[in-house]
Formats: sequence, structure tokens, C-alpha cells
Amino acid sequence: MELHKSIFLLFTVMISSDTVEVKKNLAGTEGGSITLPDPVKELGFLSLGGKTLAMVIERRFQMLEEDYKDKVLWDNNTGLFTITGLQRDDSGIYIVDSKKVFTTAYKLTVYESVPAPAVNVSAESCTLLCSMEKAGELLTLSWYKDEEIVIQNSSALSLPLTVHKQDFSSSYRCVAANPAEQKTVTVDVKTSCGEDNNKDNDSNPKRQYMVTYIIPIVCAVIIICVAVIIKQKFFNKKKTTTTQDSVNSEQEVQYTEINRAGYRPSQGGHLPDSSGPVDRSNLTTVYDKLEAHRMVDSDTADHVYDRTYPHT
Repeated sequence: MELHKSIFLLFTVMISSDTVEVKKNLAGTEGGSITLPDPVKELGFLSLGGKTLAMVIERRFQMLEEDYKDKVLWDNNTGLFTITGLQRDDSGIYIVDSKKVFTTAYKLTVYESVPAPAVNVSAESCTLLCSMEKAGELLTLSWYKDEEIVIQNSSALSLPLTVHKQDFSSSYRCVAANPAEQKTVTVDVKTSCGEDNNKDNDSNPKRQYMVTYIIPIVCAVIIICVAVIIKQKFFNKKKTTTTQDSVNSEQEVQYTEINRAGYRPSQGGHLPDSSGPVDRSNLTTVYDKLEAHRMVDSDTADHVYDRTYPHT
């Protein structure tokens, strides 16, 4: 035990007297974990800001700071230290010292977790808008076309991108990232902005207005017009039938009157019936009128004759 204390004191003196250059900058996310890349397998220790957190002696791990008891882990197979449950105040310079091999310093910065971005698509102009609810430290928004960055902004909460029709076959993704983490949203432009989508996209206000109001009104007008036309044709047909029936009725009436006068129809016309006596009582008036025009009394006729042909 006294040997362990002596070794520990020796380590502390050596660390406090030496200035270790930072080998690498590391970035972590709140709530996450990070593993320091240099191993200590037999003899060494881990310190933060001049304070020794844990040590390894004869391949056995020992925690020295109670505040880090469940926070610092050591893998006896790989010899690597892992810091878990990261918080913003865990940022600092960590030193991994393997007495037989190396002494390395790492600068760890813990960042807020990256919020997931959201993408809204305007199908009419095919404008993609990537946005976040809040900004974070060193947080950037980027639009990628395939594997190439086409636009990037490190201070805005939203980032628009307009895609032209000739580029619909490319893949697009919005990336929100800080030095420790990134989150990605991929957009299928061909589906979101393609012609088929414009035909079937019910979320389009103009299309929704057409479907809800214009199309039903047009259909109703067409149905009414067809009904009126059918009704008019039926009325004209009925009127024609009624007129024809009326004509036939009149003809039947005429035939009836003639028959009552003593005639009967035949194929050659209307001839008097010669098989029996004929009642001419109904024709007396007509006959008298005809005779009044055709016949002249004898005195008038003689007078006209004398004037025309005088006696010699």
C-alpha cells in the first residue's frame, strides 16, 4: 500500500512539473460518452487539469476521485479510458500517462446535443426549407446534393434550397451538425416535386379548392344541362305525337261527316252510295246556292238575247 502511495506521489510530482502538449482536440455531446485513444495496460493514470482521476497498477484499475466513480471506465483488454455521461463542465484537458510508453494530452469540449432538423417542401417551385427550433454552439446547417455541399450557414435557423427539374434525379439531404454530432434528413425530390406529385398532392391549396368547389359545380351544371335537353326532346316528341293524333282525329271527323251525308270512302276517293236511296237533305242549301249562280230567270235571259242578237 505504501508502494502505491509512493508511486502516486511520484506521478503527481512529475505531472505538475511537466508541460504536456495537447495532441488532439476531442468533441463530445451532452449525455454521450467518449473514449480516449491511447491505452494504459500495466502502469499509468488519467488526470484532468492537474487532478488525478484514476490509475492502473499491475493491470488493476483504481478510482481516486469519488465524483468520477461511475463516470470513468477502464477496459482491461484494450487498456482504454472511457468517460461516460458527459456534461458541459466535463470539458477540459485530459492527460493519459503510460510510464513505460508515452504521455498524451487531449482537449475535450462537450457540446449540446444537435436538434433534429425538419424539412418542408413547396412542390410548386420545389423549394426545400431545412429548419431547426433553436440554435446551438457552433451549429451549422448544410444542404448536400449527392456528396457535395451546395449551401451552408452557421448562424441561421433555416436554410432554403431551390431544386430545378433537371436535378430531380440527384439525392438531397439536410445536415445539422456541430463538431461532436450531426443529424441528417434526406429528401426524395422526385417524389416531393415530381409531376406525379403535382397531380396527386391534395395538400396543394389550389388543387384542394378545385376539388372542393369548382369541379362539383361544373358537374352539377353539366347534369342540369343534360336533363334540360332530354326534357326538351321528350316534350317536342310528345307535342309532335299530339299534333299527329289531332290531325288524324280531324280526318276521322271529316270522314264521319261525309258518311253521315250518305258517302263512304273507297280506294278511288269518296263516291256516293248507289246501292240505295241517298239522303240529300243536308245538301239542299249548297245546291240552291250553286243553282243561284248558274241559272238566270227566263225574262232576264230573253232580254240579254235580244240585245245581243236583234231581230232582222
